[in-house]
Amino acid sequence: MNKAITVEKLSALFKDGMTIMVGGFLANGTPERIMDELVKSGVKDLTLIANDTSYPDRGCGRLIANRQVKKLIVSHIGTNPMTGDQMNAGELEIEFSPQGTLAERVRAGGAGLGGVLTTTGLGTVIEEGKQKIEVDGQTFLLEKPIRADFAFLKGSIGDEFGNLVYKGTSQNFQPLMAMAADCVIAEVDELLPIGSIPMEQVHTSGIFVDYILR
Repeated sequence: MNKAITVEKLSALFKDGMTIMVGGFLANGTPERIMDELVKSGVKDLTLIANDTSYPDRGCGRLIANRQVKKLIVSHIGTNPMTGDQMNAGELEIEFSPQGTLAERVRAGGAGLGGVLTTTGLGTVIEEGKQKIEVDGQTFLLEKPIRADFAFLKGSIGDEFGNLVYKGTSQNFQPLMAMAADCVIAEVDELLPIGSIPMEQVHTSGIFVDYILR
């Protein structure tokens, strides 16, 4: 199966209002070429799910700077002042989710779970509007799963089937996001023939990857 996709065919998949997950921590592990095409496309009203909004000139932060995002599900926004400015102006809806909780919600979405129970956020603004469940006398928040139309990932190494390896902290959310989107598109630093990566080293199996940007 040929999973290679050109920039032109990639851009044709983008639509206003789509929900996207973007891997990376700040700009580490973010698929910059895919972000280039999203910015160029001008698609708008996006729902963006990411750990953070990077910087105004890097990573998914460029989508914020270009005012292409309508809703954001994120752990923190402190490194991109444009995110805070748009939030305070009422131009950007933000749902804050603690980092570990966000990872678990993505994992739940990929695993087909109904949600996760956590004590994180109890007694804070994070609990507002959320269901509380008592288990053996302890109260938990029910955090619901999240999925996306697309997950955009960056592999340090990949093969032509889509098996991916992430070096260092670029691993972060990416293996989870690969399981929680209807379509998964990856770009890689180093593309190898099928069979070149020992399977025990693979972080994301190619069965989850739909396209590889060439």
